[in-house]
Amino acid sequence: MTEVQVSGSRARTRQAIVDAAIEVLGRNPAASLGDIATAAEVGRTTLHRYFAERSDLLAAVGAEAVTRLGRATAQARIGEGTGASALRRLCQEYFDLGNLLSLMFTEPGLCVDPAAGGSEGCDPEFAAMVERGHADGTIDPELPADWLQSLVWSQLYAGWAYLAETGASRHEVLRLILRTVDGAIAVRPT
Repeated sequence: MTEVQVSGSRARTRQAIVDAAIEVLGRNPAASLGDIATAAEVGRTTLHRYFAERSDLLAAVGAEAVTRLGRATAQARIGEGTGASALRRLCQEYFDLGNLLSLMFTEPGLCVDPAAGGSEGCDPEFAAMVERGHADGTIDPELPADWLQSLVWSQLYAGWAYLAETGASRHEVLRLILRTVDGAIAVRPT
């Protein structure tokens, strides 16, 4: 094997372990490294070769979370269209990150993006989207951005729980989330 093939193989194995950790820990935050190794279809020794400590694996999962959230936010194009339509697209993109976001809820320090300058407050892009929605009349101006960010997270979490508990289809659960968010953000007549 060439060095490129070896490094490619190592990268795939490392990614398989990180992906398995997201899946397994998203469902059960107390899962063992052995459970993760089994899900990744590698031995515990192999897992430990890549991640000596659980904290090392969680750091890699956190870095993957930053990457996936950034990708989902970019795909949602939250700078385009009305504030409400951008918020809908964001919910749709984030919905498919269920296990990762569930894990982030149980491990709050997991995903700290150094580029964001800390975890306090609302993401500036999200806040700008909400402000645009206030200005274009598609988001109730009495609802601040940080409240709406919490609303989105809570509805996504409720959707993932409902999906797991009821076996409803992904399509139906996403429809329910979007309907709930649409109703919550609608401008009320004064």
